[in-house]
Amino acid sequence: MAASFHPVFDGQRKTRLLLAGVLAGVMLLSACSTRSLGRAPVEDRGTGAARPVASAIEAGNVKLLPGAENAGKPGYYTVKPGDTLIRIGLDTGQNWRDIGRWSNLENANLIEVGQVLRVVPPAESTAVVVRPVTLGGATAVPPAQASSAPAVVASAAKPASTPPASSSAAEDEIAWIWPAQGQVLAGFDEAKNKGLDIAGKAGDTVVASADGRVVYAGAGLRGYGNLIILKHNNTFLTAYAHNQTLLVKEDQSVRKGQKIAEMGNSDADRVKLHFEIRRQGKPVDPAKYLPGK
Repeated sequence: MAASFHPVFDGQRKTRLLLAGVLAGVMLLSACSTRSLGRAPVEDRGTGAARPVASAIEAGNVKLLPGAENAGKPGYYTVKPGDTLIRIGLDTGQNWRDIGRWSNLENANLIEVGQVLRVVPPAESTAVVVRPVTLGGATAVPPAQASSAPAVVASAAKPASTPPASSSAAEDEIAWIWPAQGQVLAGFDEAKNKGLDIAGKAGDTVVASADGRVVYAGAGLRGYGNLIILKHNNTFLTAYAHNQTLLVKEDQSVRKGQKIAEMGNSDADRVKLHFEIRRQGKPVDPAKYLPGK
């Protein structure tokens, strides 16, 4: 009986082993298939993550700084490293607060390199039409007159050319006075000294060199110490630096000869007044404008 029993079990065992082998092979193929499918989503996720970046660059979705569309246009200024709004105001002959307002700045202390600021009043666009460097004559034409714009501009340009010339000439005729009575320590040098350095003692009187309005009073401009900037008209600014005490406030009107500060040595190597005259923002030699001593 033992001889007739074992073959049956042997056959069943062989069948089970065969089935087990087949199942193992199927499971192995299934596992391989699952692994290969499992890799695809990883690669797709990596590709998918890169696509938005590439698409953003291709679509030009890069942050544009405020005013970038006006870069290079007359009447606009592109911020450079180290600039402050006060410095830009001094260099362009404008009140720094006006520049902030014209440029729609929410915070005057936050400007970025590459940002473009408006440094002429919007209302000046009509007057600039007759100047060599313009903001664009077409912008000065009201929409209602657009159909006859060429004729209007041509006819308006001739009579308008005289007033700016006479106005500019009148603005140049300022009877300046010396802001302090000391000797001149250093003369004007466009590269090294943008004004005159005048000697004195701490507390000596500093006066306004002409009638004007205070557009800055403070110590926010590096290298100038306690500084006052006066705007006299659309052409001229004056700057009074290194003071010990400031006696006027921003937006205050001052008269020629009025005491505006006391001499000091703030941000300087000695007591002195550094005095600048700027014509349309450009430093000029004060000695050519001040009366002889």
